[in-house]
Amino acid sequence: MNQPSKRTYLLNGAALLALLGLTIGVAYLNLGPFNTITAMAIAATKAALIALFFMHLRYSKPVVWICAGAGIFWLGILFVLAMSDYMSRGWR
Repeated sequence: MNQPSKRTYLLNGAALLALLGLTIGVAYLNLGPFNTITAMAIAATKAALIALFFMHLRYSKPVVWICAGAGIFWLGILFVLAMSDYMSRGWR
């Protein structure tokens, strides 16, 4: 099994810090309805970097990828159910 080198960790950490700076910079911009979309895209990128390198998902067996995908799929189901409940409520 391949293990990441120190250089990989340093580059990944630098990328996460750059994305943090980008998140802070975008928070001060008025993008209208794209503020949330931009913030979520940056957050998803950061989550992917953390999962792939710090959680060693990139270097793991395919069954671990399937389990991670099943967890993300289940989280998506929970979000859809929560949002359908929230959107179907009457407003007072």
